[in-house]
Amino acid sequence: MARNQRINKPVLLIGMGRFGIALAQQLVDQDKEVLAVDRHRSLVQKYADTLTHTVEADATDMEALRQLGADEFDSAVVGVGTSIESSVLIAANLVDLGVNQVWAKAINPTHGKILTRIGCHHVIYPEHDAGVRAAHLVSGQMMDFIKFDDDFAIVKMRPPKALQGKTIDESQPRKQHQVNVVGVKSPGKDFVYAQPDTVVSPGDTIVVSGDVSRLEYFADHA
Repeated sequence: MARNQRINKPVLLIGMGRFGIALAQQLVDQDKEVLAVDRHRSLVQKYADTLTHTVEADATDMEALRQLGADEFDSAVVGVGTSIESSVLIAANLVDLGVNQVWAKAINPTHGKILTRIGCHHVIYPEHDAGVRAAHLVSGQMMDFIKFDDDFAIVKMRPPKALQGKTIDESQPRKQHQVNVVGVKSPGKDFVYAQPDTVVSPGDTIVVSGDVSRLEYFADHA
């Protein structure tokens, strides 16, 4: 399947709580088609006019999922968080139906481990991840923070004094601090990828990648 065809395929969302609705509305804003499913009629009716499609159904019932055509979706998200049993059963049903990419919200590590063991492709910890991100933003100079696996992260931040008024080649962030300056955004100008001769000014915003601990030190001490 071509990449653009896969991206444009509709997404199945099960669970219309705060997490599910926030995700669904963002997908709709990105011009993605969403089928949102919940067992509570009040939620289905509340968002019927703002989401692409909303359906009242019990997704723990395999037959109900078949009737919804869940097996025809390339991606599905399980946003159920109040009941671990329901979350696991729904995710298992989607895996058994052959959905290519099943994403599921987990409320704790044990829940996440179960989801992984039953074949869920992606486990999301929204509360934990939001807390980690907020901690980095509150305690330091970072403006945004995205962490990947193996303690690697990309951050947006104001340039430390060690970079201000210098080119990347002069400040040597990779050699001096073991981090990479990926790009620079100056006020009123377009984002540019950092080159050796790129000058970093005090009012700039920079995007930096590297190990989390190195980034923390770079942001607060460089």
